[in-house]
Amino acid sequence: MFKDRLKKAMKDLKLNQVQVSGMTGRSRASICQYLAGAQVPPDAVQRSMAAALGLDVEYFTAPDAPQHTDPVPKRHGGIRQLSLKQAAALLGVDKETVGKGLQQGVFPWGYGVKTSANRWRYIINADRFSQIEGVEIQEGESA
Repeated sequence: MFKDRLKKAMKDLKLNQVQVSGMTGRSRASICQYLAGAQVPPDAVQRSMAAALGLDVEYFTAPDAPQHTDPVPKRHGGIRQLSLKQAAALLGVDKETVGKGLQQGVFPWGYGVKTSANRWRYIINADRFSQIEGVEIQEGESA
């Protein structure tokens, strides 16, 4: 079940193993093992991975979890997200640079999803951003 849901999430979100590894903090070898069904991570790790990918935390663990991979909406008590503009300001670069990096899978704290020919949707995990970039994000700063 886990391997199938991980494959579906990766396909729907257009992510490769390297991107999933960077976003979740799991090694590429572990991701490969998960996809092959050779290993299944503990529930706590599955929840952490779902959150890092911007999915409902129960996406991998609950038998009746929603099978859609729409990012979790921004909400109090949920996954804190940053906007493209906020991430760019914290990094001291323009938002086009951050957008291109997310589209190319360069940044391990987020990703870009192509929604139409010329439009992208960006998911930036504020907690992962803070941890990796060494920047403290106040509650009011996340989107």
